[in-house]
Amino acid sequence: MGGAERIAYFNGRFVPEREVLIPFRDRGFKYGDAVFDTTRTFGHRVFKLREHVDRLYRSLRYLRIDPGVPPERMIAITEEVLRRNLEILDPEDDYWVTQRVSRGLDPSARELWPQEGATVIVECVPLPLRERAALYRDGIRVLTPSVRRTPPQSLSPRVKTHNYLNMIAGDLEVRAQDPGAWAILLDTSGSLAEGLGSNIFIVQNGTIFTPREQTVLSGISRETVIALAREAGLTVVENAVDLSDAYTADEVFLTSTSLCICPVASVNGARIGSAVPGPLTRQLTEAYCRFVDFDFVAQYLKRLT
Repeated sequence: MGGAERIAYFNGRFVPEREVLIPFRDRGFKYGDAVFDTTRTFGHRVFKLREHVDRLYRSLRYLRIDPGVPPERMIAITEEVLRRNLEILDPEDDYWVTQRVSRGLDPSARELWPQEGATVIVECVPLPLRERAALYRDGIRVLTPSVRRTPPQSLSPRVKTHNYLNMIAGDLEVRAQDPGAWAILLDTSGSLAEGLGSNIFIVQNGTIFTPREQTVLSGISRETVIALAREAGLTVVENAVDLSDAYTADEVFLTSTSLCICPVASVNGARIGSAVPGPLTRQLTEAYCRFVDFDFVAQYLKRLT
């Protein structure tokens, strides 16, 4: 609104975004030696902030990065960043809200940049509502690239790091075939894994299947949908899911922070089900909307006009 500049938290200060200047020798830039977490707002109310911050700190512990900020303080900083930026957000828009923490600078780089400890940033950006609106009308076209998901034996997928090159490479391959498609990578055994910020579910004969948490990043939206399904008396099975399962599924849907839950129309060109969304996907979507007390589907679809 009005071209006002957003405010971010950067190493102890709240500053205009243009003043967030990271040294080019920061390890997050040099090596992807950083972690992040992202939630969204619903009608300007932040969603499951504590759960996202808890996951951020699990990632930090895995990589042995000390942010120099305790979790309660990180929550307070995030709430303050959001408060300062809501006044410039259109009433019908919402934000992605993100915390980013890198290991900071190696000692040799501190001659030029006198920074000790981690680099800590909290920022927000409007959700791409217009760009993704048609996904709720038409469903997502999923393609599986030749690039395989980094196996858990190499790096835990449960750590949300800044090094997304594995999934970016898969996404680039898919977008070269179909610019509007979403990539879901297979793991090294040929089972479905995950995409860049998205988890996959399939429905067969009323049962919901999704890859095991040990092989994917357990998205907060993924966890929310599993909980809602079980509350509704539905069976959710976490297990290996292969392409044969997807091609013969009654329904397929993805979960992600921005989309929450969104139907899949096809997988590698194979049409899924007879309607988009399918009945169980619709049931879970309506339950999700009730849970957050916000109709995010209508928020997206409104952008089609």
